[in-house]
Amino acid sequence: MSPAGCPHANGFKVDNWKQNLRVIYQCFVWSGSAETRKRKAKSCICHMCGAHLNRLHSCLSCVFFGCFAKNHIHEHAKSKKHNLAIDLLYGGIYCFMCQDYIYDKDMEQIAKEEQRKAWKMQGVGEKYSTWEPTKRELELLRHNPKRRRITSNCTIGLRGLINLGNTCFMNCIVQALTHTPLLRDFFLSDRHKCEMQSNSCLVCEMSQLFQEFYSGHRSPHIPFRLLHLVWTHARHLAGYEQQDAHEFLIAALDVLHRHCKDDNGKKANNPNHCNCIIDQIFTGGLQSDVTCQVCQFTRPEHLGSSAKIKCSGCHSYQESTKQLTMKKLPIVACFHVKRFEHSAKLRRKITTYVSFPLELDMTPFMASSKESRMNGQYQQTLEPFNNDNKYSLFAVVNHQGTLESGHYTTFIRQHKDQWFKCDDAIITKASIKDVLDSEGYLLFYHKQFLEYE
Repeated sequence: MSPAGCPHANGFKVDNWKQNLRVIYQCFVWSGSAETRKRKAKSCICHMCGAHLNRLHSCLSCVFFGCFAKNHIHEHAKSKKHNLAIDLLYGGIYCFMCQDYIYDKDMEQIAKEEQRKAWKMQGVGEKYSTWEPTKRELELLRHNPKRRRITSNCTIGLRGLINLGNTCFMNCIVQALTHTPLLRDFFLSDRHKCEMQSNSCLVCEMSQLFQEFYSGHRSPHIPFRLLHLVWTHARHLAGYEQQDAHEFLIAALDVLHRHCKDDNGKKANNPNHCNCIIDQIFTGGLQSDVTCQVCQFTRPEHLGSSAKIKCSGCHSYQESTKQLTMKKLPIVACFHVKRFEHSAKLRRKITTYVSFPLELDMTPFMASSKESRMNGQYQQTLEPFNNDNKYSLFAVVNHQGTLESGHYTTFIRQHKDQWFKCDDAIITKASIKDVLDSEGYLLFYHKQFLEYE
């Protein structure tokens, strides 16, 4: 998918191409009215195998529907030399010459217009409301920056993301990252100094993405450039197969870390010798302790009699325990709940309910607390000013469905006690109960109080 666009799209732009494209979007993709939805259900079947599923695509040059998964649309394109087809589920346009989904400015404009019409007919636009400033208001804000403010009921920053073909795993993580306060502040303040080649820097694209999210526009954003860069820099995630949201998070943070090293110019103060914004926010430190059982949540792991060690204290071989504690806490702590089991005999989705709190105190899991307990000095304190290790929940990624066929959504906190559910392009208001009752997969917590040097 090239950010510059597809050179083969111009071959389609003849005669009444705009009207023809609009008809396809109206009747077979978004289908705003009940009548067009019924027509879509009856007529949208593969002309080769008669199936409704398998990612149907419609040829843009003639009336032909074909399965993408079974290559029926590919066979049609090859035999008829019809190079372009449209995904009837997500509206993306596929070029068989480029062998990829493409971007074309004119076609994207038509897609957005028809999508807005369909949503208006379905009343989807009423499910969320974002402030969209007028030209006059934008001009006033430019000249009076001190007047900028976000009120408690303002929903600026809420924006849906178009699913580009099984990309809900990416959309849910983008929603969590764009609502990470310190990350938002960094990207909206233009602090990144890019030294990479044009259009290849993921940090530059994320900066643009944050600008889009907080521009006040209502329509869902199409993250095609972000997807292209992820495919470029994390090739194991390339393709339109469903991927794991946790794996995408790790890959995205790794690429962002590599692309924004030492942006602030300060001397590194962590073991990795990097002071980039990603390490500042997401990097913590673990401490691993092996404890002799004679002299003395992260609960200790008993190593057993087959793994005895020679204790430096009592100078004899004894059984021991191994325990991980936190040496240094990150600003944002992300907890990964195991939802997928892979073994030689079994592959399954784990649906066990796991409760999680809105507020979390990490003090009991600190290495310093463990040392205090061992020395008999530790006391659980309830002092109101001891808030250094307290966190607040601000995003929850959920996975619905099975291992083979599932869907990712995200709950994000916009203001205190104001939660929204992000389901690709659709954003709806949610209650705290909705969040806490959900089948959490990734839990994002932010430190309540930050220490400044």
